[in-house]
Amino acid sequence: MKSIFNKKAEEIDFGNLPRHIAIIMDGNGRWAKKRKMPRTAGHAVGAETFRKVATYCKNIGLDYLTVYAFSTENWKRPQEEVDAIMGLLEKYLLESIEKMERDKVKMKFFGDVSVLSPRLRELIARTEEISKRFEGCQVNICLNYGGRDELVRAMRRYAREVSEGRENNIEEEDVGSYLFSAGIPDPDLLIRPGGEYRLSNFLMWQSAYSELYFTDKLWPDFDEKEINRAIAEFQRRERRYGGV
Repeated sequence: MKSIFNKKAEEIDFGNLPRHIAIIMDGNGRWAKKRKMPRTAGHAVGAETFRKVATYCKNIGLDYLTVYAFSTENWKRPQEEVDAIMGLLEKYLLESIEKMERDKVKMKFFGDVSVLSPRLRELIARTEEISKRFEGCQVNICLNYGGRDELVRAMRRYAREVSEGRENNIEEEDVGSYLFSAGIPDPDLLIRPGGEYRLSNFLMWQSAYSELYFTDKLWPDFDEKEINRAIAEFQRRERRYGGV
């Protein structure tokens, strides 16, 4: 498979894909509200959209996909909505564990999962353990994650090492080694559906040179064609990293 066309006849070069795509999965609640449905219904459809998009990214040969599933600020939402999101996550993990040997999609979790229920922590641990056997596409799920919180945790870890007599002249690569994403390349392309134009505390360090792509399409309506549009736009850009 060398190329594919979306509705706008934009050619996708599968030999020049971004290595790592990050997505802020935004718009579930507004999608449901437009249809006079509870917000929880939007999250259910959004979870299925995530499954389809992750499968598509694996099938086209993407190395990494990182998604923003639940932020450190999302605990402020109504308890019913939080409970629904956690229930959907448990359901997704149970189904994924059953299919992992077939699909061979690696999964890793970024964020402080220590505050989650024992059942969810157990499923996360099982998922990551099974994932160690697989090669290929890795899906990183940011759960109870915040970019600023991640940096604070990194500084705390570094401070502990200094106090233990392992002080060093810290460089950029040293900071990266303290993050949840240690060892994973930074996102080449960061996609935000939903019509908002901000990062919302997502991968603040890692996205320093990511190409940003915004769209009004709400996350439950996102599909393979939208991924193609974002990749096509990415492939039209020239990445100079501050150079000429």
